[in-house]
Amino acid sequence: MAGDPNVQQRPTLIENARLHDLGDGFIVRRMLPVLLARHVGPFVFYDHMGPAEFEPGRGMDVRPHPHIGLATVTWLFEGTIRHRDSLGSLADITPGAVNWMTAGQGIVHSERTPPDARRDGQRMHGIQVWVALPRADEEVPPEFHHHDAESLPHIRQNGAELVLIAGTAYGEASPVKVFAPMFFIEARLEAGAELALPQEHVERGVHVIEGELGWGDVTLAVAQMAVQAGESAPVLRAKTASRVMLFGGAPLDGERHLWWNFVSSSRERIEQAKADWAAQRFGKVAGDEQEFIPLPG
Repeated sequence: MAGDPNVQQRPTLIENARLHDLGDGFIVRRMLPVLLARHVGPFVFYDHMGPAEFEPGRGMDVRPHPHIGLATVTWLFEGTIRHRDSLGSLADITPGAVNWMTAGQGIVHSERTPPDARRDGQRMHGIQVWVALPRADEEVPPEFHHHDAESLPHIRQNGAELVLIAGTAYGEASPVKVFAPMFFIEARLEAGAELALPQEHVERGVHVIEGELGWGDVTLAVAQMAVQAGESAPVLRAKTASRVMLFGGAPLDGERHLWWNFVSSSRERIEQAKADWAAQRFGKVAGDEQEFIPLPG
């Protein structure tokens, strides 16, 4: 985001999100990056997945693919996704829990519907974001951490219930390991509730999952996002009972290049990652070695 952090800016509505059909009617709405907001704090990529209904026998199949220079975060409202990676990790992500994968110098992972959910069918709905690592940490060894719902801070304010997924906010800190000041929150607001956004983070985003709310003079409905920067922010006001995602943090320490699944402050590093994937020099995903997504042409 651009702008003077010492001045409260008017929230900017993000429009023209790109829609991607991953098959079987599973639609992903890509909210970031866009021309108006290449990043919000360290968040350089934001996908709203679904909601979608998978009939029995069908499911999500994201074949093994690589990442560098970022951390991926999956947060589900409905459904289950099985994560496997080249570190040997195996974890099913369910609503309320966190899968945080730090790619750093390089990792490969797959995301699929587990066998039981594929057999029975399921409804799938969630968020996946990419968090750019600071320049000093872009080449850290890869890690994967799963955090159960019970381990995350739950915050109650007047008419609002919040889950602090990652980072710090409202005097609380998530146990999820992060590399730079940030916040990522799911908030449920009663109709008429007001919520002040965390003031310690100067770049902020709001994404409505359910309901309708006002943010300054901007009205946000379902599937809409707005971003804002400055020393302070307007208060959120729920016009109806609402479920929203709040995110942001400190400004990035420089621009990032994004190409396919790679994020880096260096174009040369991305070219190296492309060559490494084309030559299959990344590791294999344990238990999912037979398939992979080829380097895009």
